[in-house]
Amino acid sequence: MIICANFLSYVHIIQSIQMPIAPDIREKRRQAIQDILARRTVVRQSEFVDLLQAEGIEATQSSVSRDLRELGIAKLDDGYGLIQQTSQFTAQTDVPSGFVREVLKAGNNLTVIRTATGAAQRVALFLDRSEWPEIVGTVSGDDTIFVATRNGQDQRHLLGRLRTTLHA
Repeated sequence: MIICANFLSYVHIIQSIQMPIAPDIREKRRQAIQDILARRTVVRQSEFVDLLQAEGIEATQSSVSRDLRELGIAKLDDGYGLIQQTSQFTAQTDVPSGFVREVLKAGNNLTVIRTATGAAQRVALFLDRSEWPEIVGTVSGDDTIFVATRNGQDQRHLLGRLRTTLHA
């Protein structure tokens, strides 16, 4: 019976503790990320993780990466910063044209864009927000972006847009 009584006491204690729900943690982390960027330059996601944990906020590289993407924050030339929210037409100053190094066809509906080191996310974000109907989706790494189109005709339209917009 002692084990049973101890277990019931433990269950009662656990039930009385108010655990923060995930959205609360996420919002607190996102606000802290914005506060950190307002105070200083951050050049690596691991820095965000360290700074957030130093403030007592739960953070992993994957949660920080997701938060940065959803906040519209991308790695820029001198560190992470807010990318302007774009609409149907993007201001010419928002076009990351100087970062594209090469554009290659990889079949009828996949285009590979090679960028300067560290610039793929910025270019992919521009493409995602451009709302070009030819683009089904993008996947970016550090210096490479895969752009999916529905078919060869959409790919040809995309290649034309890339040449004129990104000077590729």
